[in-house]
Amino acid sequence: MNNPAPLAELWRNGILESVHYGHAVICDGTGQITEAWGDPETIIYPRSSAKMIQALPLMESGAADAVGLGTEQLALACASHQGQSQHTDQVAAWLDTIGLGEPDLRCGVQPPSDTETRHRLRGSGKTACQLHNNCSGKHTGFLTLNQHLGGHSEYIDPDHPVQAACKDAFEEVTQMESPGYGIDGCSAPNFATSVHGLARAMASFATAHQRSDTRSKAQARLRDAMFKHPELVAGTGRACTELMSAVTAPVAIKTGAEAVFVAMLPNQGLGIALKVMDGGTRGSECAIAALLARLGVLDPNHPLAQVRLNKIQKNWRGIDAAVIQPAKGLLA
Repeated sequence: MNNPAPLAELWRNGILESVHYGHAVICDGTGQITEAWGDPETIIYPRSSAKMIQALPLMESGAADAVGLGTEQLALACASHQGQSQHTDQVAAWLDTIGLGEPDLRCGVQPPSDTETRHRLRGSGKTACQLHNNCSGKHTGFLTLNQHLGGHSEYIDPDHPVQAACKDAFEEVTQMESPGYGIDGCSAPNFATSVHGLARAMASFATAHQRSDTRSKAQARLRDAMFKHPELVAGTGRACTELMSAVTAPVAIKTGAEAVFVAMLPNQGLGIALKVMDGGTRGSECAIAALLARLGVLDPNHPLAQVRLNKIQKNWRGIDAAVIQPAKGLLA
């Protein structure tokens, strides 16, 4: 595990019960590490934390502007949404705009992760479809780019022009050759990089407004769309949405499966990437909140910060039984 560091801990009645180990990196705009925990060169899959990178070809090709995408669609292209109507309705409308529909997606059917939406769908006698997949916005972005490129319908194939463009963008912003790819939950290839490489990419997005080239303009638009529409990036009760609503300065925040988190801090010119090695989301949410508080963009006493920084575990009788907290030295 390349010497991971403690990032989050579970305490029960004053005794340390569990520890979430991982790796975390903060980078500046030059790609240099300003702070790190664990081994920055550990290779990881960024999973959905890389969606804004996968959306770069959509922007740089001119495909997004050719069909008049607004900030809502750009946020959805970067989203891991939970299948609420605010997500599915907009994705459906976007597909209609480009003359396609739900069957053209290749992300697969996923029940809504939003409990209320899932129960309402079940009660109506309807079944989930690909629009409910948390990656349907990203895949609609792929379809939009594919129309522009004139590629074949299986845009998730690793050797498809859409994925080749995504790989090129990924390696350029991480500043390293990817050692390989895995197939993500939505069937698209997910390219591996180091935690440092992912943090470098986030710092590049964070400082994009300081530059005027095509890529930087695309990065700034995607980053700002995420911050402008936090509810589209994730949804009700989700860490990305709530933390972006709680920060004291613009910050774009994105999670990925298996306990990855990234953040872009434009005012500070910093990028964050972290990975909890056991894949535990409770640990990664605690760690990203701690690092945002450490950098002065999140009040640790804010209620939406407290539920991550001091996450109380209740037992079946509703009694406070344990608490998840940042590891010593992570918060300050």
